Amino acid sequence: MTVRKIEVERFSVTSPKPFEAVVAALTAAVGKPDMVEFVQATRATRTLAELERIVQAGLGRTGLMMFMKLDHGAVLSKQTGLNTPRNIRFVIGNPLIMMEMVKHVPDAGSYAPVTILVDERSDGVHLSYDRMASFLASYGDAAALTVARNLDSKIESLIRGSATAG
Repeated sequence: MTVRKIEVERFSVTSPKPFEAVVAALTAAVGKPDMVEFVQATRATRTLAELERIVQAGLGRTGLMMFMKLDHGAVLSKQTGLNTPRNIRFVIGNPLIMMEMVKHVPDAGSYAPVTILVDERSDGVHLSYDRMASFLASYGDAAALTVARNLDSKIESLIRGSATAG
C-alpha cells in the first residue's frame, strides 16, 4: 500500500457579476459536445489524427470542453426550500491535454478533467479551481508539470474572463 501526501493550491476569484452572468460566460467559452456522441466517436477512431480531429471539433474558443455540469444548488435547495445557495460544479478539460499529462504521470488521470466550482455567497460569486500543477508537483516530472501549468493558465484565464464578462 502506498499513500502520497499532496498539497493542493486553490485558485479563486470573486465576481461582483450576477450568478447567471458568470455561469453564462463560463458556459459560452467552452465547447459543449454531446458526450454520448463524443465518447462513441472517440472510441471509433483508429488513429491519433482522427482522435485529435474529433477532440478539436468539440473544443470551445478556450481550447476546453465541458464534460459535465453538476447543479449542487438544486440539491442544496431541497434543504433550504429556497433557490439558494446556488452552487454548480463544472467538469471541464481537454482529452489531448490529459493524454499528454498521463503519458508522463499516470496518476494525472485521477485529476483530469478538472473541476471549476461556481458558487454564490454573500460577498459575490466565487469561482474556484484546484491547480493541476499542485496535484502533480509531488511526482517530480518536469514534462508533466509543464503541461499542467499550461492547463492551469487556460483554466485561470477562463475563470478570470467569466468573472469579468458582461
